[in-house]
Amino acid sequence: ENFVDDAESGAMRIVDFEYAGMCDPLWDVADLSVEAGLDAAKEAELLRAYFGGATPTPEEVGRVVLYKAMCDLLWTLWGLLQHKNGNPAEDFWAYATGRFVRCQRLMARPDFAQHVAAVRAGQPSG
Repeated sequence: ENFVDDAESGAMRIVDFEYAGMCDPLWDVADLSVEAGLDAAKEAELLRAYFGGATPTPEEVGRVVLYKAMCDLLWTLWGLLQHKNGNPAEDFWAYATGRFVRCQRLMARPDFAQHVAAVRAGQPSG
């Protein structure tokens, strides 16, 4: 339901309007990586494909890493709201705490500060 087959160009496109907004496209790449549970090798393959075969810059990789942490934080908060509101569909406490633990693990990695620095270095001053 979220796939558009462009037969003319031969491209398959993924479209998701549920949470659409004016955000950095790498947010969606990061969220896809998180939700698909991609390991480092698969994520690197995803990024190369996204950039048309080119190697992403350290700043672009950094944005993806930071967005992955923020995606988990966002879904942590959403899960806590579901738990607070008594949504019976799932164990939202376990969902929220699992997402938060994953966010913490990512932010505790030794290379996380390097990704933050790469993003800062890539931003225009001013």
